[in-house]
Amino acid sequence: MSKALYRKYRSTSLDEVVGQEHITKLLKRALETGRVAHAYLFTGPRGVGKTSIARIMAYEINKLPYDESAQNLDIIEIDAASNNGVEDVRDLREKVQIAPVSAAKKVYIIDEVHMLSKPAFNALLKTLEEPPEHVVFILATTDVNKLPATIISRTQHYGFRAIAPEAAVAHLRTIADAEKIPASDDALLLIAERGGGSFRDSISLLDQVANLHDKEITAELIQDALGLASSKHLELLLAAYQSHDLKAVVEQLDATQRQGINPIVLASQLVSYVRSKVVAQPELLSLLDALLDVAKSSHPDIKLISVLGASGTPTPSAAPQNTRSAPTPGQKSKNIALAAPVHEVSASVESLKKEVKSTPKPTPAQPASQKASKKPTQALSTEFNWVALIEHTRQNYVALYSVLSKCTPELNGSELTLYTGSAFYKKKLDDTKYSTTLHESIQMLGMPDVDITTLPERAPMKDSQASAIADIMGGGVEVAPEAL
Repeated sequence: MSKALYRKYRSTSLDEVVGQEHITKLLKRALETGRVAHAYLFTGPRGVGKTSIARIMAYEINKLPYDESAQNLDIIEIDAASNNGVEDVRDLREKVQIAPVSAAKKVYIIDEVHMLSKPAFNALLKTLEEPPEHVVFILATTDVNKLPATIISRTQHYGFRAIAPEAAVAHLRTIADAEKIPASDDALLLIAERGGGSFRDSISLLDQVANLHDKEITAELIQDALGLASSKHLELLLAAYQSHDLKAVVEQLDATQRQGINPIVLASQLVSYVRSKVVAQPELLSLLDALLDVAKSSHPDIKLISVLGASGTPTPSAAPQNTRSAPTPGQKSKNIALAAPVHEVSASVESLKKEVKSTPKPTPAQPASQKASKKPTQALSTEFNWVALIEHTRQNYVALYSVLSKCTPELNGSELTLYTGSAFYKKKLDDTKYSTTLHESIQMLGMPDVDITTLPERAPMKDSQASAIADIMGGGVEVAPEAL
């Protein structure tokens, strides 16, 4: 049985590591000066060399020749995905006290360390902070955000980078020449792009297509083998989008579906394709943003039609002149999409009172909605009806309503600030699911779209005397007289 190429060409020294020079330079210097830390943390995307460098470091620390085929008793690799319980860590704490068998140091490599449970992390803390002199820990993970800050602070943290396509292509060319795999430069570039910055994934793809053709492996052959859309399909889809031709969009998507191309894969290809053109054509930014939502959809094929066909949908002639056109599907609040143009909004206390009176009152069974309708600290324009928005979400999106009804709105031009009162509610509203539904609700009600900012605090009181009293009393909520 032949050995997989990514294992055959795995680096065996720090000098052989490609694309992580900012890390290997520091580690080599530490080894030369003997300043070896008691714990290292390697983080970054998959397949970029974290585990390989951890193994190299384990041998270099002990001044041993690297031998992947042999198992050294003093170099212990632990998969945290399958050894993630507190009992596993307690067992580890007992074993670290045992002196090395033959090497100078006992090196523990814990891969995918973010998979440890919270009790396991707590059990590891003390040992990680003050291990025995003969022990070195090397932790590796693809998800540093899941690690407790207490773990990170007890290690030397090295952040690995995704491999640049140029570096990946050069490395793939070296392997292809050594293995006598005939492949064009375009084919290797396509493999590197599909590898997504991962050496392991890219080399595995090269291994997969190695026997496609006796003469030369081309980009077209790889597209067929991997179920990818051709460059021509991508060009036609973008041209149909830009010419507002919904019929052509559907025809092209039907053609790719007949070829068995996964819509999520197609969307990923379109993201790369549009990304390459967005500097010259900045109007494609909204399309780029919307394409990112295709993979999240439960019906990605329909979502893709909606995204690419959005520009072909006519805008109603009766639309108000001072509102902007509805955003393309997938467009979100200002922290994701482009900022909205500012339009004038007139507001007064009297207009808010008229607006509240003209809006149907919610049923007695929903007192929360009534309370929400009296919360605005600044009167909203009759064009933007906060009370109607609350009632709409109550009837159609209960989850969003439960959060939105706790907020206090403040409108300033086209900027809507929502005072959530707590970080928990802010996090909810900032979630893509909630922010998308909120903007869709605004569109469905025919209101002008606004740029939404969320703040995890209560709305500031307008009455200076009440504010001073609230400060003395440790907080409070401003209540309008009509709410009493």
